[in-house]
Amino acid sequence: MKKAHTLPRLAALALAASTLFGATASQAVPVTYRAVASGPGEDIPNGSPGSSVTTFEIDDMILRAEVPFRDLGSPTISAHIHCCTVDAFRGVAQVAVALVDFPLAVRAGDYSRTFDLGDAAIYDPAFLAAYGGTPQLASGALIDAFNANQAYINIHTERYTGGEIRGFAVAAPIPEPATWGMLGLGLGMLALLGRRRLSLPASLEAKLQP
Repeated sequence: MKKAHTLPRLAALALAASTLFGATASQAVPVTYRAVASGPGEDIPNGSPGSSVTTFEIDDMILRAEVPFRDLGSPTISAHIHCCTVDAFRGVAQVAVALVDFPLAVRAGDYSRTFDLGDAAIYDPAFLAAYGGTPQLASGALIDAFNANQAYINIHTERYTGGEIRGFAVAAPIPEPATWGMLGLGLGMLALLGRRRLSLPASLEAKLQP
């Protein structure tokens, strides 16, 4: 009797596993993400006046990137999608996808490109190796990170080689651009205040506790 029940259970587990794998390897329903990039949003915050409200769309295994940027304090040298931070909205991660043909030596511009997530060539070699060695596994990790707010865009410039502005990808309804701008400013200020709080002396920190 136990054997008769065991086989159906194993089949059910196998089906669940295959369903889960299929869901992480691609995204059947198109999902739009926004990334509000700013100087205060960098892991080491800076006072750059630059900004970007980047749009990403993942449709099955196709990633579309629309990256308008402006008011950078220094000319651009590169831009990337980084993945995957340990925590949402914080920390740093390695380069996952380089934004090929991103406008260089400028302080403002627009970038638009489509990436095939099933093509191993779009991934940074170190990222591909770290996440399974195949585009199927790497794309699954990248999509999971987008959904968990653990992937971000970073625009690097001559002055800020580690990144002048960055923003984490967020899947959400599409508000007005001004609303995204206010959200980016608010998140950046919260990150900056959080870092300053961590540097407070213990005596002052105790006074701030409720």
